[in-house]
Amino acid sequence: MDKVSAAQQQFLNNAVRHRKYIRLGRWVILLLFLLLWEGSVRLGWLNDFIFSSPSRLLASFWAMARDGSIFLHVGITLGETLVSFVLVTVLSLVLAMVFWKWAMAAEILEPYLVMLNSLPKSALAPVLIVWLGGNVRTIIVAAVSLAVFGSILTLLTGFREVDEDKIKLIRSLGGGSRDVMTKVMIPHSIPLLISTMKVNIGLCLVGVIIGEFLAARAGLGYLIIYGSQVFKMDYVILSIVILCISSAGLYKLIGLLEKRFS
Repeated sequence: MDKVSAAQQQFLNNAVRHRKYIRLGRWVILLLFLLLWEGSVRLGWLNDFIFSSPSRLLASFWAMARDGSIFLHVGITLGETLVSFVLVTVLSLVLAMVFWKWAMAAEILEPYLVMLNSLPKSALAPVLIVWLGGNVRTIIVAAVSLAVFGSILTLLTGFREVDEDKIKLIRSLGGGSRDVMTKVMIPHSIPLLISTMKVNIGLCLVGVIIGEFLAARAGLGYLIIYGSQVFKMDYVILSIVILCISSAGLYKLIGLLEKRFS
């Protein structure tokens, strides 16, 4: 086993120390924010009815945890997000491969994909309710529509940037389009796919919340609307905090997947 030199050991120690400082800095910022928030409410600088406070959020969470309602709302929102995310990933990958295979179809449809990607999806939500009804399908379709078009364009651009010499090599050895796709295109595009997944998981969560605003009887989006209607701002802010934590957790899961493949 090779010995680590003093310089290498110093470098490793500095790297470990740097990571510790980063984690410590993040926790300090969070703690200071919570203390400032709670202190501002208790000193009367902020109206606790409008801005709530960490202690009130904990009390609301505990009350909803005892009857299980908060876990129902969180579970429904996360379930819809994961279903939408899987659909977006599969659809965008398959359609990007189809458009790469038939380049003329891609050239014809690309302006329409750009247009649909630029369209504000919140404008589609009322139309989707009329078409599909106020149910889970509407929420999932709204979430998928928010992410799938941009994902297709991103993956298609990545496929087009694959080294042509590798494709020619596969074909010169007798390989067909399937071999090119499985041995060159997809392996080359895994980093791009994972980066796209990082973006899509957040977009799907946003799309689910938009759908729940209009067509849900449960979920964090519904809880936000309900809380604002009955002036229970604790519910609204608690839902937003849980959404922040959920989005960070989902992003972290994709990050672990990235480490696994890299």
